[in-house]
Amino acid sequence: MNFCTLIQNRKSCRAYTNQSVSIETIQDLLETAKWAPSGVNHQPTQVAILGSQTRERLAERLTEKFDAGVPPNPDYEYCPDLWSSIYKTRRKACGKALYQSLGIALDDTEGKRKHKRRNYNFFEAPIGMIIFLEREMPKGSWIDVGLFLQNLLLAAEGAGLSTCAQATFAEYPDIVRDVLGLENVDIVCGIALGYADPSHPLNSYRTERVALEKFTKWYD
Repeated sequence: MNFCTLIQNRKSCRAYTNQSVSIETIQDLLETAKWAPSGVNHQPTQVAILGSQTRERLAERLTEKFDAGVPPNPDYEYCPDLWSSIYKTRRKACGKALYQSLGIALDDTEGKRKHKRRNYNFFEAPIGMIIFLEREMPKGSWIDVGLFLQNLLLAAEGAGLSTCAQATFAEYPDIVRDVLGLENVDIVCGIALGYADPSHPLNSYRTERVALEKFTKWYD
């Protein structure tokens, strides 16, 4: 598979088999991801790879918070309170495809809540990671974290693995920091990593991408 095809084939996976991923494979993926560019080569991205006990403890704490209806308090704003019409349309289309794959009606609040709850255990993927960086880092460092993330997701795809980058783990960052014993860091996201379950309906759809002319401007 050439690199362009690999990029186009990768998608967020929300259902995994129980096939394990070796420590050596995870190390290989991170060895590849670390070659992402960063300004003045400062390499701000940090990664926590969670063992089963830590994962369970984190999932329990986050789910407890979610079930109690505690509002998220992320370290950064990911979704604005108001979306412009073009982005609102795309967001709705994404949610509609996801919920339709599960047979969840758009007005089924409880069904949506149950699906959301699965996020906190990395969709039962065998490997869960948390991406973070030191709190004092400027906005430019967050761009560099994004470059690292893309490297990691594509390296996994190239190795026959599937992934899902999850902003959900940034919703209650104080809990993540407490469970992992971290201080003075911002929690960026989690990553679910494993082998996709091809029979699960959540893996049966693809989100679309807009046409080239929708996001490009050409200048003489």
